[in-house]
Amino acid sequence: MHVVVFTRSTPDTAAKVEVGADGKVTWGDAATVVNPWDEYALEEGILQAKNGGGKATVITLGGEMHNESLKHSLAMGLDEAVRIEDAALDATNSLAYATAAAAAVQKLGDVNLVICGKESVDVGTDQHIYQMARKLGWTLLAYVSKILEVDYAAGTIKVERLLEQGKQIVTSKLPAVITVMKDINEPRYPSFIGIRKASKAVIPVWSLADLGVTLPAAHTQVVAFKNLPVRDTQVEMIEGTPEEQATQLVDKLLQEKVL
Repeated sequence: MHVVVFTRSTPDTAAKVEVGADGKVTWGDAATVVNPWDEYALEEGILQAKNGGGKATVITLGGEMHNESLKHSLAMGLDEAVRIEDAALDATNSLAYATAAAAAVQKLGDVNLVICGKESVDVGTDQHIYQMARKLGWTLLAYVSKILEVDYAAGTIKVERLLEQGKQIVTSKLPAVITVMKDINEPRYPSFIGIRKASKAVIPVWSLADLGVTLPAAHTQVVAFKNLPVRDTQVEMIEGTPEEQATQLVDKLLQEKVL
């Protein structure tokens, strides 16, 4: 069982992210962290590789800023790490990401399962995961809250998906790509020994030439980034007994047509 997990570094959720005078997104001196959704994907990758008697590989696309996320993943217990970097890769081009990511999975060979976090917390997108699955020609199972069974002999996976309408039980052939929710597990903390071992790891870097791919033209283009307009908000304290406060609150909500 060979499991691949994709991760990336994102600004700390407490960081102040804004558009600078040069039109670029910046978060100042704030640290970057492992994309919070990916923590659950990493943990599940470790568990599934262990259950299947195989290995788990973590991959990221981008520059050296992502090395810490890879080392964090190794410290958690993943077996191998790979970083893909190329000047032709544009972070805003999801199709380019998907093309390179799919090629990396194919280069590894004999991969049974690809696990990703639900989305990237900094930009709130996940289309690159769907595009990667399409490039691979594999089934995509999104919003997985539980892996119920992996039948290695039959080459199938049975999962529970958490949807707006409720829960859905699905069985699919392997290999497959899944995105996971927070319900799936409780990510472990890296051990001291794991951190020391990961700090010494030499992470290979693959270029597009190493992957043997040429990127397709972007179907979309980011024209500009803009800061959100400053909102002028007012706070009104409602006085009185709890009953009077509740009555006034309902009246004001009705007045504002919230109710």
